[in-house]
Amino acid sequence: MRIERDTRRGRPISIRVDGVEIGSFEGETVAAAMLEQDVAFRRDTRGRDRGLFCNMGTCSECMVTLLPSRRRVRACITPASDGMELVTHG
Repeated sequence: MRIERDTRRGRPISIRVDGVEIGSFEGETVAAAMLEQDVAFRRDTRGRDRGLFCNMGTCSECMVTLLPSRRRVRACITPASDGMELVTHG
C-alpha cells in the first residue's frame, strides 16, 4: 500500500508486467509498483507466488527480465520508467 498522506510523487507513468499494464510514478522502483498492484515477483517450485525478501538489492529474490533486451535486473533497485516492459519469468 502506497503512503498517500504528506507525500510528493513524480508524474504518473505506466509499466507493463507480464503483459498487464500497471500504474506507477516517476521516481518509484519497479518493485514498489508491483507491490502496490499485488503482482508476484516469481513462483516457487510448487507454483506459489513469491514476493520481496530484502528490498535492498542483495538477495535477488525480485529478479525480473526487461524487454526487449532480456536483461535481468533486481526490481527493488530498478527505477520504473514510462512504457517499460518486463516479465517475471524467464
